[in-house]
Amino acid sequence: MALDKIGIAKRIAREVKDGMYINLGIGIPTLVANYIPDNINVELQSENGLLGMGPFPTEAEVDADLINAGKQTVTYLPGASIFSSAESFGMIRGQHVHLTILGAMEVSERGDIANWKIPGKMVKGMGGAMDLVASAENIIVAMQHRSRDGASKLLKECSLPITGLRCVKKIVTDLAVLEVLPEGGFKLLERAPGISVEEIREATEGKLVVEGEIPEIQI
Repeated sequence: MALDKIGIAKRIAREVKDGMYINLGIGIPTLVANYIPDNINVELQSENGLLGMGPFPTEAEVDADLINAGKQTVTYLPGASIFSSAESFGMIRGQHVHLTILGAMEVSERGDIANWKIPGKMVKGMGGAMDLVASAENIIVAMQHRSRDGASKLLKECSLPITGLRCVKKIVTDLAVLEVLPEGGFKLLERAPGISVEEIREATEGKLVVEGEIPEIQI
C-alpha cells in the first residue's frame, strides 16, 4: 500500500539526528515536525526568520502571528528565536543548516531538483529554495512518485525549470525510499508495504539500481 503524506513525513523523521539544525520546506516537509521522536533534540528553522519551531498547533494554540514560510501557523519551543529574513538567509548561506527537507515536482537521476515553477502557471516566487539547494549539504526530498496523470517524477532529466543541480541525496516517496548515487541513478533502499520492486521500477523513468532483497518501510 502506498504511503500517504503522513507516512512519508514519519519515514523522513527517522532521518533526523540529535543536535541537527533543520529547514522544512513547504508541503509534506512541514509535517515532519509532528513526528520527531521526543528523545531527539533539534532546531527547526524557517527562512522567514524563525528558529525553534515545534509541532503544528492545536485549535486552542493557534496564534495568527506565529507562522512558517508557507504561511501556516506553528508553535514555538522554549528558547525559540525570531529574527530578520536577512539573518535567516545568512544562516542558510553560511551552511549552518545540517539537513534540508524539500518537496519537489521532479528529481533527475543525477540529483537535480525542480520544485519552484511550472511554465504557464502563475507562482508567487521561488521562495528560499534556490538558496537552500545551493547551500545545503544534505537534502532529502518528500514527494509523490508519480504525477496526477501517472507520469514518473523520478526522471533521467528534469523537464521543468531547475532549482538546483546535483544536490538531492535521498528521496522518500509514497512508493519507496531511494538514494541518489554519486555516479547517477536511484538506488532503491526501501519499498512501501505491499509495493513490489517491479511496481517501483515501472514508476521510475530514471535509472533504478536494485541490489539484493529490498525491505519494507517501517514507520
